[in-house]
Amino acid sequence: MPFNLQQFKGALVGEGARGTLFEAQINFPVGAADRNFTFTCRAAQLPGKTFGVIEVPYFGRKVKIAGDQTFAEWTVTVINDESFRTRNAFESWMSGINQHAGNVRTNPAYTANASVTQYAKTGEAIKQYKFVGLFPADLAPIDVAWDQNDTLEEYTVTLQYQWWETVNTTDAA
Repeated sequence: MPFNLQQFKGALVGEGARGTLFEAQINFPVGAADRNFTFTCRAAQLPGKTFGVIEVPYFGRKVKIAGDQTFAEWTVTVINDESFRTRNAFESWMSGINQHAGNVRTNPAYTANASVTQYAKTGEAIKQYKFVGLFPADLAPIDVAWDQNDTLEEYTVTLQYQWWETVNTTDAA
């Protein structure tokens, strides 16, 4: 038989990872602390990695050699609450990097660390990534409109970082 449903299901350990079972945390720099971020972060990503390609011509063909690795930006979607606590924390953090009026940095230690953890359906942490040297690069506007009934405000924050590390990984081979 070319297709066997039981073999397919058996190949998915734990019947597949669920994208809704995650938690994101940011260790905000001093002065921009926010303990609610873990709860107000509605969406994030497990990070990727890209290698540049160096093409070297050789006898009419191009030989491809792995180049430098780059780490794509990390974007989180935040649910806004009426305290604006998380929004204020990001604004404070970005102001410490470069103030609007003074055009100066008031926080020389402006980077932070963050993590995103994937959980199993049992509640066990099965994969965690730690972002090193993280800082916000873009704080999106919040749309407000009279026709946005029955919705909560949301906005995205795009963060840059130096690299990520895998903190723990389960091997379910």
